[in-house]
Amino acid sequence: MGRYFFKLLFILLIAGALITCVDPFYPRLKKFESWLVVDALLTDDNTSNYVMLTRSRESIEEDPQKVTGATVVISDDLDNSTTLTERHPGEYRTDSLTFRGSAGRTYTLSISTREGDVYISDPCTMYPVPDIDSIYFIKDQVLSEKTGETLQGVRIYIDSKGEGTSNFYRWTYDEWWKFNAPDPQTFEYINDTTIYELAELRQTCWAHKKSDVIDIRVSREDDESGFIKKPVLFVDTYTTDRFLIQYCIDVCQLSLSQQEYEFWNLMVQLNESGGDIFDKQPFQPFSNIRSISNSDEQVLGYFQVSGAKHIRKYITVREIIDLDLPLYVYECERIERGPVDYPEIKITFNQIYKSFLNSGFSFIKPTFDADGRLLRFVFVRPFCANCTVNGSLTKPYFWVDIE
Repeated sequence: MGRYFFKLLFILLIAGALITCVDPFYPRLKKFESWLVVDALLTDDNTSNYVMLTRSRESIEEDPQKVTGATVVISDDLDNSTTLTERHPGEYRTDSLTFRGSAGRTYTLSISTREGDVYISDPCTMYPVPDIDSIYFIKDQVLSEKTGETLQGVRIYIDSKGEGTSNFYRWTYDEWWKFNAPDPQTFEYINDTTIYELAELRQTCWAHKKSDVIDIRVSREDDESGFIKKPVLFVDTYTTDRFLIQYCIDVCQLSLSQQEYEFWNLMVQLNESGGDIFDKQPFQPFSNIRSISNSDEQVLGYFQVSGAKHIRKYITVREIIDLDLPLYVYECERIERGPVDYPEIKITFNQIYKSFLNSGFSFIKPTFDADGRLLRFVFVRPFCANCTVNGSLTKPYFWVDIE
């Protein structure tokens, strides 16, 4: 969600900019200032919490500048503190074995950059969050905003009946799915005389996607029923390979303070702005982090402190078939070519190989004639030949094959 988070925050920098109904316009600001952007989340999960530090760029088309070499510390109201480790450029993590948040505690984030600038957050209390009681799915359909066609798929819901001490909530989710490359590469080509069979195919992979939507809600103070049949997401089964073998979703329910809820609500309004001249004007940046070194410096982003509860659900292809839902079909163009197909010109296997690779195809195997002589090469698109184009060969640590 980091890049999505940064793009929303970037909108705060372009007050007064107009967006046409044809092409978006990203203005170059005359008095541009690079501001620190903080995407930080602390929960009571038994996991590594993160602080992502970047600096805003003048154009949304530019990648954010990573802030490296900073000292990042989280402390609580009992004078406990932990210093985060920079795992990747601009990404700072806690050690899940030695530190985790605790509901009822109040936390403060402090950042000291390599240049000597110091930033500190407001104290943030972690509110407990009720358990998610159940997760389930049903067959559903929606109208496509792009085509107007009816899309069939599954809609996933949760029930959370408990009562928390906070009335403000946010939901996120992670998706994983197992899939196969439909026409995997079985041979490796070196030259006309060296073609060998692969010992291991890159056929089965797992894909992962994090939610990039802002899903927040306020519960009434007198409502003790919690959230019943709370929709999480809809997935069209015909346009994705998520359900061809097995799918998994992990839903996280987060508690929010009223101030953090207002931050996310602001982000929702910015994201939903249509860019018309009669729309609401962009808001002033809002953050719970400030600069100690320069009181005039603005900081973008938020130090999020939340209680968290998770629930996980697997969905198999058999369950999708039982719902009589359409399944995704790979469009894999298969081309077989050899010198025999070009009688009017003198061409080598090596030239054919290079030509098709330069055209965006992948070599998967050779074919031979009845006498065992090399006849043709077989080419397909990369995503059909190699599952790592869209996924990873590494199975998630928690994954259980249902069937």
